[in-house]
Amino acid sequence: MNTATRNATPTTTRTSVFERLAAFSYTHRWRALILWVVVLVGITGASVAAGNAYHNDFSLPGTDSQQAQSVLEEHGSAQADAAVQIVVRATDGIRDGAVEGRVGTMLEKVAGLPSVTDVRSPYEDAAAVSKDGTVGYATVTLDGEAQNVPKEDVRKIIDTAASIEGEGVEAAVGGDAARGAEEAEGGAAEGAGILGALVILVFLFGSLVAASLPVVTALFAVGSSIGLIALASQFADVADFTPPIMMLVGLGVGIDYALLIFSRYRGELLKGAEPERATRTALDAAGRTVFFAGCTVIIALMGLVALGLGSLQGVALAVALTVLVTMAASLTLLPALLGIFGGRIQRQVAKRAAKAQRVEGAGWRRWATGVQRRPWAALVVSLVALGALAAPALDMRLGFADAGNDAESKSSRQAYDMLAEGFGPGFNGPLIVVADGGGTNAADQVRLALEETTGIAAATGPIPTKDASVATVIAFPDSAPQAEETSRLVDRLRDDVLPPLEKSTGVELLVGGPTAATEDYASTVSDRMPLFVAIVVGLSALLLLAVFRSVLIPLKAALLNLVSIGAALGAITLVFQEGWFGVEPGPIEAFIPVMIFAIVFGLSMDYEVFLLSRIHEEWEHTKDPQGAVREGLAATGKVITAAAAIMIVVFSAFLLSPDRMLQQFGLGLAVAILLDAVVIRCLIVPAVMQLLGRSAWWLPAWLRRALPKVELERH
Repeated sequence: MNTATRNATPTTTRTSVFERLAAFSYTHRWRALILWVVVLVGITGASVAAGNAYHNDFSLPGTDSQQAQSVLEEHGSAQADAAVQIVVRATDGIRDGAVEGRVGTMLEKVAGLPSVTDVRSPYEDAAAVSKDGTVGYATVTLDGEAQNVPKEDVRKIIDTAASIEGEGVEAAVGGDAARGAEEAEGGAAEGAGILGALVILVFLFGSLVAASLPVVTALFAVGSSIGLIALASQFADVADFTPPIMMLVGLGVGIDYALLIFSRYRGELLKGAEPERATRTALDAAGRTVFFAGCTVIIALMGLVALGLGSLQGVALAVALTVLVTMAASLTLLPALLGIFGGRIQRQVAKRAAKAQRVEGAGWRRWATGVQRRPWAALVVSLVALGALAAPALDMRLGFADAGNDAESKSSRQAYDMLAEGFGPGFNGPLIVVADGGGTNAADQVRLALEETTGIAAATGPIPTKDASVATVIAFPDSAPQAEETSRLVDRLRDDVLPPLEKSTGVELLVGGPTAATEDYASTVSDRMPLFVAIVVGLSALLLLAVFRSVLIPLKAALLNLVSIGAALGAITLVFQEGWFGVEPGPIEAFIPVMIFAIVFGLSMDYEVFLLSRIHEEWEHTKDPQGAVREGLAATGKVITAAAAIMIVVFSAFLLSPDRMLQQFGLGLAVAILLDAVVIRCLIVPAVMQLLGRSAWWLPAWLRRALPKVELERH
């Protein structure tokens, strides 16, 4: 009995939970749709009414920088509060009478603005004016941490500073708070991604109605998830960059899952099934695949919790919730929509099938046969190409982009360049050395030692706190904040320069500040990465072991996913760190590798589960390993390619975002999915399965008895 006949034959066995869920949603289609509309509107309304309380928690307990910050906050230091710098450059010099009058008037206005607690004029401190007298800066202390100061308050400072420009005077505002206030709102990237996905679906199904169903399903899921996370931010730490990441992943995964189910539904219609029967069969088969594929994504994301990084735990939970809601929408909302539009879709499918003169999947069978004839050639060439692309990732430098990576039109970038011009590149990334005990006397000894340290251009202080026993020294490196020399300087201060001073003074010395905190964050991520990878790979492999009842299949899947992720990270390194294609060179955002690993590993498993479930279905019925691969690829090749194309379009659209982090994220995910769908699924998997033959499904007898029976396919 062939596959088509077997799948078209009604089953008399007890229906699965997926089929019962499909039957309920199909029968009560309008109730299901109305329920989802109520959920979406209700959650969105509640989140709008309550607002959001997104908060970036980059604290790293146990690190020098975090300890330094805690000491400053505890003892009331001004360095614990956020600050921005109003930088002024004047052709005639900062101390020119007319210029000084304009600057003074502007600073008086700034002092009266919301969130401003103190303004220190450049004329109060000789060190705040460059040696040539053309550049100076005022320090504006804000009420609270940079990420928590209202953006509209910071924008008022930027606008007020800009009011004195003209007649040889330039003014700009720098600092983390200023960068945050200038961030562009999202929307264009998401819109472009949705439009691109819709175009691909229309070409795939030849119908706007059919193409719209996966998109509508994804939008319901993503909209509900974003509202839930906005509400959750009132009670937990959720980073402000979480919503665009949720939308990025949610749209890709949501359209992907709905497409997998819809393509199976369409296939059942082509076999002559009625819409209701086709819906139940599609959910019973592809619905299981979506469920287990979603579980692998969630498992991979939960691995981020093991890193112990507060800023990533909230993101991981948010994206995992998005995937969970997306699965729920695919398994309940999509069957309801199929019930509403099933008749129209059935007519369109029949009409298009009548025009088609080719056998479904014939091209993919020929492709699989060609790969199986030369498996070693396909395998070696593919692995060499992926290895070459992954090689640059070995030299990846982790960190965070600063104002030097911003567009030249932004005030924060202009301030950065003026400060570097007037005071040196290291002025934009000062190191704050905290002397906890000994007061200003100990801090003065620290200042003298720092001034003699290679790599430090200047040191100022001591700066007292409200507690006389604690003081700070600010050290300005010779090199820019993102330079490798600065990283080595931080290590040298902690390992060589400061320990002898601690012994001689009996004072605890801590190196803090944004630049040191960045180094600590990158180092922590690197140190904990092996544990994270082991947890994600191990749990995912165990799930595949139970599903496919094979030892080699999970190992193959894990290794190939690692290769594709490495190649994606290599592409990110070439573009964003090395500056390919005209991109401003800089470090890779410290959390990008772990986030991409978690999400790509899960998404790659989607395709793995979808392809192998069909191969496994054929293997169980024919016991022909080569034939099972050909039929599995023939049945899924078109869908996997279309699903991958949609994800690539959605992810690539985020290259349009002005946010460097989202650009890196989008490129990494797009490259990984491209390689996974084209190179791995179409070349490496058929080649490996051909070489393994029947041993691909080997499982020791004792393990077969111990494992629970988990079925993805219908029999």
